[in-house]
Amino acid sequence: MINSSSLNDSNINIIKYPIITDKATRLLANNQYSFVVDPKSDKPTIKAAIEYLFNVKVIKINTAHLPKKKKRIGQYVGWKSHYKKAIVTLSEGDTINLFAEEN
Repeated sequence: MINSSSLNDSNINIIKYPIITDKATRLLANNQYSFVVDPKSDKPTIKAAIEYLFNVKVIKINTAHLPKKKKRIGQYVGWKSHYKKAIVTLSEGDTINLFAEEN
């Protein structure tokens, strides 16, 4: 098991950025947050990084390797890259502020 004292900068950098889509915002009602993570990371490392970065208690993590997809822009055809998604369920009362508050 990984504790937060064993985290270093490379382990913290496994969390790339949050996913803000229609489905991800619907999951916020269930206290679930979606993040793009390093494809080589495992669930205990993701859990430790989320708990360390956001100071919350993680109950459950679901991960998925999403395939690369074909993308066409005009006459050019390319590929959207492969990535790993983690859906993190937090305990009751814990939240992560993904949206900046305006003053």
